[in-house]
Amino acid sequence: MGKTKKTGSEKVGFEVDPHNRLVARETGGETEICRFRHVLTGRFKTDKNNVLSYHVKAPMPSGAQVPHQVKLQGNWSLTDDHNLEFTLNKWARQTLGDKLTLQGRILDAKKNSLLFSVTTKTKKDVCSTYILNLSGVWRADKRNRLTFRVKKENGKYDILTFRGGWNIDEQHRIVYEYEKAQLITKRKQLHRLIFDGYWDIKDAVRLWYVIDMRSDSVFAFKTEAGIFKGEYVKYEVGIDVSGNGELKTRTITLYGTWKIKKGIGLTFEIEYENKRVHAIVFRSDVKLTSKDQMSFTLRKERGKEIVGKLELSRKILKGDAEAFLRFLRSKDETAVIVGAGFRW
Repeated sequence: MGKTKKTGSEKVGFEVDPHNRLVARETGGETEICRFRHVLTGRFKTDKNNVLSYHVKAPMPSGAQVPHQVKLQGNWSLTDDHNLEFTLNKWARQTLGDKLTLQGRILDAKKNSLLFSVTTKTKKDVCSTYILNLSGVWRADKRNRLTFRVKKENGKYDILTFRGGWNIDEQHRIVYEYEKAQLITKRKQLHRLIFDGYWDIKDAVRLWYVIDMRSDSVFAFKTEAGIFKGEYVKYEVGIDVSGNGELKTRTITLYGTWKIKKGIGLTFEIEYENKRVHAIVFRSDVKLTSKDQMSFTLRKERGKEIVGKLELSRKILKGDAEAFLRFLRSKDETAVIVGAGFRW
C-alpha cells in the first residue's frame, strides 16, 4: 500500500478488495490518517493503449470525492500467482506506489493480446465475471522465459513475465501450465495456455517460434547447436525457471519430412494441428557421398552461417529426390549449392 504525502490538498489512495472492487482512501493534506474509505462497486476496463480505468456501477457513498470513472496511471506486471498487478504512478490526486492486484485467471493467449478473466461482486453479493483485454506482443526474454509486452503510449511497454517452464505438445505447439487456487473455493486448479504458431530456424544459436510475424509476436529462444536427423530436428533449450540463473533444460524435438523441391531447395515440413503444414527452408551445400547417400551443410536462405549438418538417403528424402540425385551424379560428386531459384 502506498504512502500518502503531506500536501495542501486531499489525496486519494487506491487498493483492490478480495472481490476485485476498487477501494478509495481519502486523506487530508495535513495528515496521513484515512478520513474516508469507500468500496466502489464497478468494473475495470482498458483502452487501446492499455490505460486502466474503473467504472463505478453503484451510487457513490455520501461524502465521497471520487468520480464515477476513475482513470489510473501506472505500470503492468504479473505476480508469481499469475494475477495482474498495476502499480500506480503519482498523478493528480492519485498516490504513488499503490499496488492494485486483480485476482483472476489468464483466459487465453492470442497472437497480439492477452485475455484475463476477472470475477467481482455487487452490493447484493451477486457474482459476475468479465474480461480484460491487454494488447501487445509475445517475446522470449534472455532467460528463455515467455513474456508479454503490454503496449503503452509513445512506443513504450510493460513486461509481464511468465516465470514457469514451458513445453511443446504433440502438435508442436508451445504449452505453458500453471496452478493456482480458485478465488471463491480456494481449490487449486491447473491452467494451460496454448500458443498457436510455427517453428523456424534463422541462425545457429536460436530456435524461433512465430505466432504472428506482422505484429512481431515471436519467441526467439537461445539454444545450443541443433541436431538434424532423417525424421526429426532436436534442440536443447535452457529456461531459468527459478530466476536465480540455474537453467532447466527442455528438449525440443520437431518431427517432420525432408523434401527437395525445384526452385525452393531443401525443406523440413512439420505438421501442426488440423493438418496444417509449415516448411522450414534451407540453403544447402550438397555432396553425394555414396550411391544414394547425400551430405547437406545447412544454411539459411540468405546467410553464410552454418546452422547444421545432415546426412540423408534417397529412401528418406521426398519430393524431387530422384531427379536431384541424378543431377548430383552428373556433377561427378562435386558439391553444389541448393537454394531459392536454383534449377537442375
